[in-house]
Amino acid sequence: MYFLLFYKTVDNFIEKRAPYRSAHLDLVKEAQKNEFLIMAGALAEPADGAVLVFRGEDASVAEDFARNDPYVQNGLITEWSVRPWTVVIGG
Repeated sequence: MYFLLFYKTVDNFIEKRAPYRSAHLDLVKEAQKNEFLIMAGALAEPADGAVLVFRGEDASVAEDFARNDPYVQNGLITEWSVRPWTVVIGG
């Protein structure tokens, strides 16, 4: 099953993320290596959020990622949510 993790970011996120970016990317790489994280990326125009696609038995794969993300832990994410995603084509 697939799950989408939605992030809403603070103003000036691009500038504020620098101290936490390396640790965030380490978490991303680990989740991808373990085949939980399928793809991820920031929203643009405006740069006010991100979407991450997870695959797992339940929503905990995405929820655990968010709770352990340095961006979340350090207040750069103002809101996050996880939704199941029914894939019709692809995957």
